Amino acid sequence: MARFELKLPKMGESVAEATITNWLKNVGDTIEMDEAVLEIATDKVDSEVPSEVAGTLVEILFNVDDVVQVGQTIAIIETEGGNAEAAPVAKAEAPIAVAEVAQTVETAKETVTSADFSNSEKFFSPLVKNIAKEEGISLAELESINGTGKDGRVNKEDILNYIKTRGAQPVVATPSPVSAAKATPAVETVAPASQAVPVSVNGGDEIVEMDRMRKLISKYMVESKATSAHVQSFIEVDVTNIVKWRDKNKNAFEKREGEKLTFTPIFMEAVAKALKEFPGMNISVEGDYIIKKKNINLGMAAALPNGNLIVPVIKNADQLNLVGMAKAVNDLGNRAKAGKLKPDDTQGGTYTVTNVGTFGSVFGTPIINQPQVGILALGAIRKVPAVIETPEGDFIGIRQKMFLSHSYDHRVVDGALGGSFVKRVADLLESWDINREI
Repeated sequence: MARFELKLPKMGESVAEATITNWLKNVGDTIEMDEAVLEIATDKVDSEVPSEVAGTLVEILFNVDDVVQVGQTIAIIETEGGNAEAAPVAKAEAPIAVAEVAQTVETAKETVTSADFSNSEKFFSPLVKNIAKEEGISLAELESINGTGKDGRVNKEDILNYIKTRGAQPVVATPSPVSAAKATPAVETVAPASQAVPVSVNGGDEIVEMDRMRKLISKYMVESKATSAHVQSFIEVDVTNIVKWRDKNKNAFEKREGEKLTFTPIFMEAVAKALKEFPGMNISVEGDYIIKKKNINLGMAAALPNGNLIVPVIKNADQLNLVGMAKAVNDLGNRAKAGKLKPDDTQGGTYTVTNVGTFGSVFGTPIINQPQVGILALGAIRKVPAVIETPEGDFIGIRQKMFLSHSYDHRVVDGALGGSFVKRVADLLESWDINREI
């Protein structure tokens, strides 16, 4: 008999941890190779963890809702053969090994707990939180650092300076009674409010707790509004030529490529071209630093069947032709609806596009997807009367028009850049070649 350690697998670039949402197997259950053992969730994507071996589940090391780091052992599977990848443990040493694993799990849980900054009333950037986790800085320590950023926020320089002097002041690493006393009431005060069932005015009202993803979306939206100075620019675009061109080519395209040709890839192509011309929109912000992104990775906001929102990413969108863009849009959209996106599918976005016109909205004021600095909302295409200029004079005609709504971060993007970018997207769409071949 051999014991195999089932570890949390790597799930994509920049995904370092996941939350266990459901154990599909119980201790004592028989497991086949590649059979799903548990369900996990990252920030936005749910997925299953399969077993790499066949055997019997003998230990579960984490509970539901525990946060686990990539590479940590989450369960022990006992196999009949001796070829399991984990080191075999002799029967005589089994009690010792189990005790060691249990101790490791307790230590891991304590580490994860200390690295959880979600209960803090202060805002910390992802960069600061990652540095704190790597250095083993507790929540109480992080909150005790005097920030020099906007509104007293702790930035990268603040935490690095603290780490340099931390060794000379070991007392700071242990939360002081004052800090503990301050932190404890905050938890005790907030927890009952979030769990208590409010009294309904109408006895027929239904009270439903937000699911995990809706809680995350709520948290991210509030943080984004608190972080970025949101400003909007709106521009109306005549897309008559695009509508006519698509009507003429969509059937042949679907027959040839096996893919539907929607308006979305056309708009995404224009956005990618504009980002290449205006690299100042293809950036992110970390504290007091601006990160200029080399790749153009377009996030595509998509609504899920349960009403939640997810943003899969088209990597290197500027390198795709229209056929490639259409295939990428359809693939991500279909997998999002089916709940089959991988964690890496939602990572690395540098700019986001959301199609509010799908629901009939003419324009909107979308919230920026942090740490990006811009997001473009596509309004519904409508037939409207418009003035048409010709060499023979002006006349009124029916045109297909839509609004582009551009939200951008005024901390780093001024009106000239934000307005010029969305104007360039509009120009690219209005100059569409109705005779373009695909």
